[in-house]
Amino acid sequence: MILTVTLNTSIDKLYLMTGIKPETVMRVKEVHNTAGGKGLNVSRVAGKLGEEITATGFVGGFNGKYLESLVDNPLVRCAFTHVDAETRSCINCWDLSDGKSTEYLEPGAPVTGEDVARFLADFNRELAGADVVTISGSIPEGAPDEIYNDLIRSCRKAGVPVLVDTSGNRLISAVKEKPSFIKPNEDEIAQLTGRSFSGREEAVRALIELHESGIPYVVLSLGAEGALLACDMGVFHGKPPKITPRNTVGCGDSMVAGFAVGFARHLSMAETFRMALAVSAASALSLFTGDFDPADYDRLYPEVSIDKVY
Repeated sequence: MILTVTLNTSIDKLYLMTGIKPETVMRVKEVHNTAGGKGLNVSRVAGKLGEEITATGFVGGFNGKYLESLVDNPLVRCAFTHVDAETRSCINCWDLSDGKSTEYLEPGAPVTGEDVARFLADFNRELAGADVVTISGSIPEGAPDEIYNDLIRSCRKAGVPVLVDTSGNRLISAVKEKPSFIKPNEDEIAQLTGRSFSGREEAVRALIELHESGIPYVVLSLGAEGALLACDMGVFHGKPPKITPRNTVGCGDSMVAGFAVGFARHLSMAETFRMALAVSAASALSLFTGDFDPADYDRLYPEVSIDKVY
């Protein structure tokens, strides 16, 4: 079972519109609501890959109940901590005429110290049955900055691999606890190593430095060019076949889901990396975040190339 953590859950609303014009009244052509937050994107994708998921985090109010009703994959079990604060909504306005989108992300209502204590108790109870843990995204106001550190320490004590996908100070702090996996971008790698870099060769050296600091798997996404992975076996460049993406939002979450499934199934590094890249590319072909067509995944998987670069 994969245990996912989404502390700042949301109702993600996709507005499909044609020819968005600022400072005018616009009518939405279609609305699609999903249970959102980066960890729930991971949950949906990993569940669609056939893995059992337990989704944790904070939900509250009417929106919290609605969010749980939107989790419709029988392999994804809701084990959220219920709070009084209303779960936020996030809106993605997608212009069908040019494929561009604008996102409006609410900050999330504050949680209390009592809420946090109940979540930690809920998490540790679910951790007993987990094969892998993923921790994704931001945290709501009221949650302590070091909460991810606490979760990583609990996972390490339980002997459960933990994949962390966050940013800013939370990532810098979490790295000190040596999670099993991180996926920083170029700016975050510069923050973590204390130096900027340019070019593939310097990126490889930075990934090696982070890996040798005690993090088993360090991944740098390269967009359409795939990703670099540093691990005990060396540094590898994985690249999916060329595609024409429809929506790249959430592709990083899909990649995390692929790694989590590979870890849960004890697949080889090559199989895990290939799965992560194939499902990320398949997600880019879907209009909806945290979703993919299994036929796209099956077609792309054998076409992913993986080459050792160091």
